[in-house]
Parts: sequence; structure tokens; C-alpha cells
Amino acid sequence: MTYCVALNLADGLVFVSDSRTNAGVDHIATFRKLHVFAVPGERLIVLQTAGNLATSQAVINLLRTRLSHDGVHLNNVVNLYNATTLVGDTMREVMARDANSPMAAGVDLSCSFLVGGQIAGQEPELYNIYPLGNCISATDDTPYFQIGESKYGKPILDRALNYHTDLDKALRCALVSFDSTIRSNLSVGFPLDVLVYKAGSLQVPAGFRVLENDPYFEGVREQWSVGLSQLLDQLPPLPPEYSV
Repeated sequence: MTYCVALNLADGLVFVSDSRTNAGVDHIATFRKLHVFAVPGERLIVLQTAGNLATSQAVINLLRTRLSHDGVHLNNVVNLYNATTLVGDTMREVMARDANSPMAAGVDLSCSFLVGGQIAGQEPELYNIYPLGNCISATDDTPYFQIGESKYGKPILDRALNYHTDLDKALRCALVSFDSTIRSNLSVGFPLDVLVYKAGSLQVPAGFRVLENDPYFEGVREQWSVGLSQLLDQLPPLPPEYSV
């Protein structure tokens, strides 16, 4: 299992991905699920992956290999929608190829992607590619997407986030979303890969990793837990018809 979050806001884009993969309790490994394709000053395209690791890695490898080939690739597509279509087509190509192997019988080869970024002269965009290869785009009303184990982290995003949330608060919101998910599902874990992009900059952010026991993240976890407990204590007393 995995958990990835991407936000497309007025001020820019935020991407956070976990890096845990597992095939049972005795086979846990770390793999990067946030991938950057960029031409500084001209475009930034970020991919996040969930689902079958072999499929998603094959897709990423093909996309990188084809950057040096003639034809359409992520460094020359004319817009983010075409980039998303290219990723979806490549995903279907890999799944169709591997499905013909006798070893694939009964194996779920599907995966999903988030694709976000900006190309010079255009607005930042964010897309969610489903396992079938079709996609939807983020909007001002729905400015974020999740893939993987999404249910535990969704409530904080729904309650605290909107299109005009500044990038600092948005990242804190995303980190709390990950805290809730990590606490509730052992298949999501550290390190977390983080990238924050300011709209219009067309520069490639360095990004960073949040490791387990990171002092800032641990402080956020503790303050969030204490704050929730205090807010619960401050709720109005139960009315008579609610009494237990």
C-alpha cells in the first residue's frame, strides 16, 4: 500500500508521497514514489505513483528512456494534459505487455498516477490517472488528489484546505494528513518525499525527505494529538436526549 497527496493551489503545487511498499508483514521495503521531469525555466512535471510497483517503475523507466528519443516525450509535450495522456498511454502499454506473460496470471498489474506541474505560458495543473488510463483534473472546488490509502487522511484535507490556502499551511495540512494515515495503517510509512513548487517560478525545487523521528514532524504529531483532545473536552455537554 502507499499514500500520495498532491495539491494544486493558487500559490503553487504541493506533493507528498510515502515510500513504503510491502508484500506481507515480513517483506517491507522503501522505494521512491515521487518522480520529477523538468527543464529549468521551461517546465516542471511531477509524477506520483501507487499500485503495482513493477508496473509503475516500468512506466517511469520508459518515460525517462524516451526523453532522448525522437517523437513526443515529457520534455516536449505542449501541455500538461498531453503529458498526462502520455503517462496513461505508457501505463496501458506496460500493462498490456506484462499481461501476456504466463507469470502474470492472477496478479493485479494495475497502478495509478498523479501528474502535476507547469509549462511556460500556462497555468499549473494537476491530474489523477486511474488504473484504466483515463484521467480527471483538479479544479478550484476540488484542488487536491490522493492515491493509495486515502481514507484516513482525507477528512483533514476536506476540512482545512481550499484553493486559496497558502503553501505553508497547505504543507502542514498535508503532513497532518500523513500522520493520520500512518497512525491508522502500517502499510504507509517513512520516509516521506516532499516537493513544494511556487506557481510561475518554472524552477525545479530541491524537495526534501521527512525521516522517521524527524523533530518537526514529531512536534506536529504531538501538537495535533493534544489539540484534538483539548477540542473534544471543549465541546458542549451532551443534551438530555443524548445522555448515556
